[in-house]
Amino acid sequence: MASSASTSRGEDALVETVREIEEEIIFGRLRPRERLIEDDLIARLGRSRHVIRAALERLDTMGIVRRERNRGAVVRDFSAREVEEIYDMRALLHRRACELIPLPATRDLVDCLRDLQIRHARAVDRGDLREVYYLNNEFHDVFFDSCGNKLLADAIRQYAWLAHAIRSYRMADPVMLQQAAREHAEIVDALAAGEREELIRLADRHIEPSKKAYLQQENQVSSISGLHRA
Repeated sequence: MASSASTSRGEDALVETVREIEEEIIFGRLRPRERLIEDDLIARLGRSRHVIRAALERLDTMGIVRRERNRGAVVRDFSAREVEEIYDMRALLHRRACELIPLPATRDLVDCLRDLQIRHARAVDRGDLREVYYLNNEFHDVFFDSCGNKLLADAIRQYAWLAHAIRSYRMADPVMLQQAAREHAEIVDALAAGEREELIRLADRHIEPSKKAYLQQENQVSSISGLHRA
């Protein structure tokens, strides 16, 4: 019994540590290519080295960080081609989910999404980024789960996790967050009206700003690096 309780506490600590590091990436406190130094994480998060290493291993498996031989872990970065490929996959998965969502949508589904959309918009107005992040995730989980294909919905979540470092640029921009909040309202409106083609169009448009912001930032970094080398 004691061993079981200890194992449960250890898993809880691991899950919480993964969540904390994940938040630092999505909120832009840790940037692509930034090293994740174990001693810094131990001091900042108050976790044991064992838990920190296990968390970095799990984040590596999720594709959010990359562990390098003799260098430790770094926040994963992406080439322009990788970003395009990830977002091509996200768009394909989103479109297929929109094609499968039963229309007309049930009143319960529309009401649930409308409630999440309103709470998300209010969190954006308050500048509560943590609340924005989790309400955004919940909104998309409920929306895509309604397609009825669990494997498809899980794949959508997996690619959203993979894109954490890319999506962080949208989280750091208040204007882009306001745009995302408006798009959520439009998605709920299209769902309530049973407009499938509009739903697909909105789902495509919704993921583009974070991709463009990341690529623009990476182009600026590359240009500065080129000037320094020159």
